[in-house]
Parts: sequence; C-alpha cells; structure tokens
Amino acid sequence: MQETAVPSAPPTPPVSLAALLSRDDLGLRQITGPPAGEVTIHGAHTSEMSDPYPYLLGGELLLTAGVHIPEAAGRPGSFDFDGYVARIVAAGGAALGFGVAPVHDTVPAGLVAACEEHGLPLVEVPPRTTFSGVARAVWQLMARARLSELRRITEAQQGLAAAASRPDPVPSVLRRLAGRLEGRAVLYGPEGAEIAAAGREPGDEVRRALAELARFVTGHPSSTATDTVAGTRLAAYALGPGRGFVLGVAAPHRESGDHTIASVAAVLLSLLTGEHQSGTGAARSSALVRLLLGARREEVAPLLGGGEGDGAVTRWYVVHARPDTGAPDAVSASALGAALGSPLVDAADDVVRVLVPAPPQAEDGGGVRERDGGVRPEGDGSVRPEAGAAAPRKPPAGSGPAGSGPAGSGPAAQPGWTLGVSAPVVPAEWPAADAQAARALARARATRSALVRHAERPGFADLVPPGEAEAHARALLAPIGGVPALAETLRAWLSLHGSWDRTAVALSVHRNTVRQRIARCAALLGADLDDPDVRMELWFALRHLRG
Repeated sequence: MQETAVPSAPPTPPVSLAALLSRDDLGLRQITGPPAGEVTIHGAHTSEMSDPYPYLLGGELLLTAGVHIPEAAGRPGSFDFDGYVARIVAAGGAALGFGVAPVHDTVPAGLVAACEEHGLPLVEVPPRTTFSGVARAVWQLMARARLSELRRITEAQQGLAAAASRPDPVPSVLRRLAGRLEGRAVLYGPEGAEIAAAGREPGDEVRRALAELARFVTGHPSSTATDTVAGTRLAAYALGPGRGFVLGVAAPHRESGDHTIASVAAVLLSLLTGEHQSGTGAARSSALVRLLLGARREEVAPLLGGGEGDGAVTRWYVVHARPDTGAPDAVSASALGAALGSPLVDAADDVVRVLVPAPPQAEDGGGVRERDGGVRPEGDGSVRPEAGAAAPRKPPAGSGPAGSGPAGSGPAAQPGWTLGVSAPVVPAEWPAADAQAARALARARATRSALVRHAERPGFADLVPPGEAEAHARALLAPIGGVPALAETLRAWLSLHGSWDRTAVALSVHRNTVRQRIARCAALLGADLDDPDVRMELWFALRHLRG
C-alpha cells in the first residue's frame, strides 16, 4: 500500500538487544523470547505499574523489579501474568527486563511462561546491576549507533556530491546511490519512462510497483511516498514541483539514515535535471570551479547572483536556521532555501546555512534586532514593534523577493523555523556575517523568537581605535582567556541581560552550569558582575576581543 511520507531527519537509531547482552559489566541474561539479534530497542523505561501500557511509546526495554507482583508476599497465582505481558506487547514494548532482589529472588515462573507465550524477550537483571546502569548502557549504545549513522550519511553525501561533479552526473549519482543502498535507483521522466537506472535489477513485480509509486507522487501534493512489495522497500521522490521528474529507489532492506541519503540524491538530481541545465546553473557551477581553483570570493560572487555581468547583487545575507522540531534534512533545507529565494544552502549538523542575495541598498528591519530596539515577532508569527521602534510597514505587492520581509528588509521569518540573519555584507565579509548569523540564531532560540537580525550601528565603542580596544580587551579578559567556555558563557549571559535560563538555552547547557561558569568568571576577574558599570566594560571588551 502506498503511503505518503513527510521528509524528516532519521530518528536516533535503535540498538540490538544482543549488543546490550554482550556488555559484561551488566551481566544480563536472556531467559526466553526470540533471538536477541532479531530484537531492536529504542530506549529503556522503568515502571512498577501493574499496567504499563499508558506509559510506553513502543520499542522500549521495560525494566521492573516486580514490586506490583504479590507472589513474593505469599499469594502465588494471584497475579495475571498473561494479561500483564499482553499489555506490554500491545504497547509495542521490545523486551522486558526483570530485576531479581530485593523483592524476588528469581524470575517468577508465571512471567517466564507468559513471555514465552507472547514472544516477548525476557531478560534477567542481576542484583549487582542497577536499572539506571542498564538505561545508561542503552543510551550509550544508541549514541554510538547515531555517530556511526552520521558518519555513514556524511560519507554518502560526499560521495554523491563528487558523483554530481562528474562528466556524466545523473548516471553517476544513480550508481552511487544504488551502491550505498544496495538496491536499485531509477530516474523517471515527466512521462513516467525510465531515463536512467543503476543497481541490481529487481523482479517484474517490484519494477512495476516502483513505476506506479513514481506516478503516484507526481499526481499528489506529497513529494515523497513509500511502499513495500515482495519484501522490498520502495520509495519515490518528486524532483521539484511541477517538473515531473521522479527518483525511485528499491532496496532489500532499510537502515536508519537511508531516507536522508536518498533525499540528498533527490536534491542533487533536482538540480541536475532542472536548474543546472540553465544559464544560472552553469554560472554557479563556474563559480564553484573558480573557488576550488583559488579565486577570491569577490570574483565569483557575481556568478552566484545570476550570471556574468549581473551587477545587481553586491551584498549578501547569511542566514542560520534551525527547525522548531527535529533536525533538518536535505529536503527541508532545500525547501527553506527556496522559500528564502536562494539555492545556496548548506545543511550541516543541526543548523542550516543559507547565502541570500540582498536587494540593492538593503536595510535591516522586520524581526527582533540583536542589539537594542527593533521588532519582535509575537507567538502567532506576526510582527509587532518594541517600545521605541518604528512599526514595520506592509510592502506593496511584489516589492521584495520570495521569503523576504518588507522591501529591503532582508529574509523574513519562515513557519517552522528559527532564523538568525546577518547584516547585508559584501563577499569579502562573508565569514564575519557567518559569525553574526550564528550569534543571532543563538539569541533567537534563547528569546523564543522566530527571527533575530544582527543590527550594526555607530556607537561610543567606535570612538576607540580598534587596536587599542583589542589590547584593552585582552588585558581585561586575560584571567579567563585560557578557557574559551568561560568567555563564551559570559558573552551570552551579558547579551541576555543576566538571564540564567535563556543563557542555558542559547548554549545548550544546564542552568546550573551557567551559574557555575559565571561565578568562576567573577572570581577570576575579581569583578562584581552585579555592577552595571562592570557589565558595560566587560561587554565592551568581549565585543572587541579577536581570536
């Protein structure tokens, strides 16, 4: 049956029960159930409830000491083991871990029989092993699996990008994708015919089902669909809206991360089958080659703006973005770039970076300013002025590019994303703008704003020569200069007006860690951080500190 799928980052990969049982420090022993190598665990949960069903999400190793089982209290046979295990299975529990001592000296025979009847793996947890130790081991194994998955995805992305740069890019991308997924990759044209294919030839039933799935996505709003036929996992990806090209993938099995790898290939093929064939695509390809051969950013920037001789784009915004839920994948990052009006997108880790051309004489506006004043989007995504700031005016229709705010204001807030936007800069200042966007994004997350802009303006600090300001900053901050985390925390804490909670969010640490670091800064600097004059001087120094 065809199923539409919303592209998203792959969840944390599960771990095998066999990997957990192999940990000698835990001493776990499987009593009954299917082979441990066939059982996957998505987490660990402890419950002494007689009916844990409402508290399970599915895939957990449920840990219990049998406190709710009255057999040890002298009433054997009074507990419904079959009903208990049936509820765990109905909730999707992956396995049951039973801790012996202090309540039960052995695993109750009734529980063993019920687990065997329902096919639920039953694991004995020895007295020396704590449930928290088991849970920690599960998360450690999941973290290792996630790291391995990210490495696999990164290697696949690099391989696909290299394939796209070959003289025969479309066949090369298909071959690389088919090899990575150990299956079949097919490019269908607007009429549904196979244009190119690579990988293992599937049977007639699978081939027909994959072609049907490709036709399905071209006729529906969803850009992705999946199916399973004859034990083969099928997926289809529409390559751009309204163009009719579709990437079809058939693989005998599906590993965590396969969807992301296929999505990357879909984005590359979308470019190769569309924009790359146009003059704009050729110009951008030329810009990439020149950069790789040592050209300066200033020399290739005109090519990124739309081709040779296009002098309209002289300044650029750097945008850092994070989705409000989950982690970004190639498809969602590409969609964000399209919404902002730029195909120049870099999706790495949890942050998507977009290089957006600024219209002539672009000015800051429309969003939360990183410094004083500005406007702040309300919870519903609308924009309202803060005290002392001019209310943004609604632009006339067509006054700005797609994804922009009022005319000349730069990138606008996007539903489902948190954005940090740099000041408009010339190409030579792209690295500085990248740092501005990163700081703006951190502030946006801390203040729960949809968008924060970096706003440069003259101030008293500009009256001091930069060299003297930097020397003063290094001298003042020397006691904490050897610990980058202290300087980073102090900068964030001061920028957020001493808020422990918002600083913790911006730095992705616990609020107690922020308190400890700030106390350490105060001790090393010998300063009273409650004094506004001290805060002002430290902020001045942090702004002028380089390296």
